[in-house]
Amino acid sequence: MVLGLVLLLGALSLILYNRWEDSQTGKNADEALEELQWDTEQRSTGVDIPIYNRPEDGVMDTVEIDGRAYIGTLTIPSLDLELPILSEWSYEGLRIAPGRYTGSVWTDDLVICGHNYSRHFGNLKYLETGDTLTFTDVNGNVFHYQVAEVIILQPTDVEEMITGEWDLTLFTCTIGGRTRVTVRCSRTDET
Repeated sequence: MVLGLVLLLGALSLILYNRWEDSQTGKNADEALEELQWDTEQRSTGVDIPIYNRPEDGVMDTVEIDGRAYIGTLTIPSLDLELPILSEWSYEGLRIAPGRYTGSVWTDDLVICGHNYSRHFGNLKYLETGDTLTFTDVNGNVFHYQVAEVIILQPTDVEEMITGEWDLTLFTCTIGGRTRVTVRCSRTDET
């Protein structure tokens, strides 16, 4: 009976810690988003999808906030979500914000990974074909996307994650990390 009580308290502690960590990551992302939006407004060109501004090497500009480099913001209206996007992903960085796994908006192969916190990518599984997303780079250039499919991949399907004809891919772990919720998006001409 004592062992059962100890296990129950341990489980409750873990649940409370996970909720606290989810809340903290949301606050961290909100703070970075606020700084990034201010900086982007200062640098903004005010032009949507400026093909003539496309860098030859496809490298995305970054802005540094609190020692971390960001490439822009991702907005998903159907999830009421707006997040800053780190220029490179790391396990530590995912506690702040989603990060670029590989690719670029300029080469139409951007892959972004995020933690499954509810304030990050935890609700990607609820996206539906046709939902819209926007990515705004740090210079204020806006890229519009539409969800083409939502699929589940295995953690070992790295090659499948980063290849294909998708302009934007978002992914996160499911609870327990057994699979990856993967959202494939195509760029639209919407301005």
